[in-house]
Amino acid sequence: MAVVWCVVALGSLGNRTLRISIFKFDFPNHPAVAVTFDLFGTLVEAAYPDDPAAAVAAELDTLGVAVPDDWDDAYLEVHIDAPEGAEVPLPAHVSAALGSRDVDAPNNAARRAVVNAFDPEIRTRADAVAAVEAAADRGPVGLLSNCSVPELARRTLIRSEIPNDAFDATVTSVACGWRKPDARAFETVASALGVAPADLVHVGDDARTDGGIEALGGEFVDVSDTPLSAVAARFQSGRTGDCSGGPTDDTDDTNCTEHADPDTEAE
Repeated sequence: MAVVWCVVALGSLGNRTLRISIFKFDFPNHPAVAVTFDLFGTLVEAAYPDDPAAAVAAELDTLGVAVPDDWDDAYLEVHIDAPEGAEVPLPAHVSAALGSRDVDAPNNAARRAVVNAFDPEIRTRADAVAAVEAAADRGPVGLLSNCSVPELARRTLIRSEIPNDAFDATVTSVACGWRKPDARAFETVASALGVAPADLVHVGDDARTDGGIEALGGEFVDVSDTPLSAVAARFQSGRTGDCSGGPTDDTDDTNCTEHADPDTEAE
């Protein structure tokens, strides 16, 4: 809340007495609109294992863990009853899957296997750097990613062409505990940026997840309809309304489902 004091002095006229009036005005602060970006499918493309269960199994075997004969079935089963909207870290899922077959994974083997299995090659999408830099010129910028694999988002950013200090806040579902479109995911990144969720412009590639910002009064910019070049141009011009652009041939090669579906590790 901004407070403004105003002093008004009235001079004397003849025998009239000088009067001084003091007024206090309270004005709500309206923070600059903040921009958040999705990571996978929006700013970068990542090459994931064609068979995630097999990739994790191979890493478990390397670590000396006895992989069950029916591992493919165990990997696909739901083992953790998480609340709606909650993220289940993939290592927790893998550990529970092994436990369901009475297999022990000591020395944090489940986490190590998952981290090693999902170590993809990264390609930065065209105009991603320009879009992030243009957004940073107008206010706070954050990253909000659905990702159930620990360390994956950080390693991805390091390998990408996006500067390491490009984001004022980085929030992943595996860290905050909530997956988009759950309101708590957007609230977490908004809080980290010092704004209200309604002040966010969220740029993403999936209306089912990234579009959740609209339920909180924010704006969703879909790169499936609006290429990153148009997003960058919009932020460079300082416009806050809808931005439109031509169709883009960039596609989303990731999916997401509730409760850390083991086939959808990042979005």
